[in-house]
Amino acid sequence: MRKWASFPIKEGDVSRQAHADFPEQAIYEREIGRSGFFGPATHFHHTHAPTGWSDWQGPLRPHLFNFNEIGRDKAQSPWAVPDLLFNSHCKMRTWRLTDSMSKLARNADGDELLFIHEGSAELYCDYGHLSVRDGDYIVIPRSTMWRLVPNEPMFILLIEATNDSYQLPEKGLVGNHAIFDPAMLDTPKINDDFKAQYSEDSWQVEVKRHGQVSVITYPYNPLDAIGWHGDLAVMRINWRDIRPLMSHRYHLPPSAHTTFVAQRFVVCTFVPRPIESDPGALKVPFYHNNDDYDEVLFYHAGDFFSRDNIEKGMVTFHPAGFTHGPHPKAFAAGREYKKKFTDEVAVMLDTRDALEMGEAALATENPEYVNSWKTKPQV
Repeated sequence: MRKWASFPIKEGDVSRQAHADFPEQAIYEREIGRSGFFGPATHFHHTHAPTGWSDWQGPLRPHLFNFNEIGRDKAQSPWAVPDLLFNSHCKMRTWRLTDSMSKLARNADGDELLFIHEGSAELYCDYGHLSVRDGDYIVIPRSTMWRLVPNEPMFILLIEATNDSYQLPEKGLVGNHAIFDPAMLDTPKINDDFKAQYSEDSWQVEVKRHGQVSVITYPYNPLDAIGWHGDLAVMRINWRDIRPLMSHRYHLPPSAHTTFVAQRFVVCTFVPRPIESDPGALKVPFYHNNDDYDEVLFYHAGDFFSRDNIEKGMVTFHPAGFTHGPHPKAFAAGREYKKKFTDEVAVMLDTRDALEMGEAALATENPEYVNSWKTKPQV
């Protein structure tokens, strides 16, 4: 069995600490690593930006989508909207809901993660009632019956863990209460609002299994629980409840911002935080390859400091296999120490298996995105 080197090997002019105190003649650092940001890695120091290409040919390129323009995501059912980015282990969709769901939904293919990008609603499910708002993550375990009653128009990001479940990440040295205390997780309540929807009227449940929808009719509302106990339930956390890991001397990798994990992908959340204050520390995301994972970012709110001309509701997709990192303008701003605090909120999906792009997503793509890093010709 092949064994990786267990100690760092040095060659040439290098920094002693990754992401800090670069050699004077090389202002650019590039990380090439395995297993996301958890495996062996090497850091190169370059005299030119690793993303300073002058031309790009072929299908492996960065993509920018505007999910605000997905026209087919307006539906009464979450199973009626198209897959945008997907593989055999996860599916990303957007869903716009304005009216109350007339049928219950049930995903028999895997756990569902709802991120409320816009709007608010009342959620009714097997476990009870929960009020939800913008910025909420809602984990819905596989085969849970649920429906939403919007208080205002909703824009929801859906990420399905196909044939899998969502778990909380291991927090290691920082302890179980870092990032967010598990006590911050809210669960539905069997309260007066839930009891008020008990009914002997006929209700239907749309069950999705193997991507196909079956409809089950009951002569009553099957959301009729009077109590429950156990360690499996719908859970909610809002990005405003997340207290990000920080270091004033070292730019932490995206893995430090992991919110949920499944077997073949992770979901991370970037929230506002102070920027590193040490003069020698890198202050923007470092250039990296991350050759084992595809990376997707859904931009929710704020000033997206590492990307230029990005608005909320847009999505970047960087397939594994090439170096990527901050745009030139963001990198220059970071070096000049102009920014002291990030103001961005974004959801990141990192997948171990290659993602496919659906037609509905491709219809919103900006083909010029690949040129946003392009080296300008010398005058």
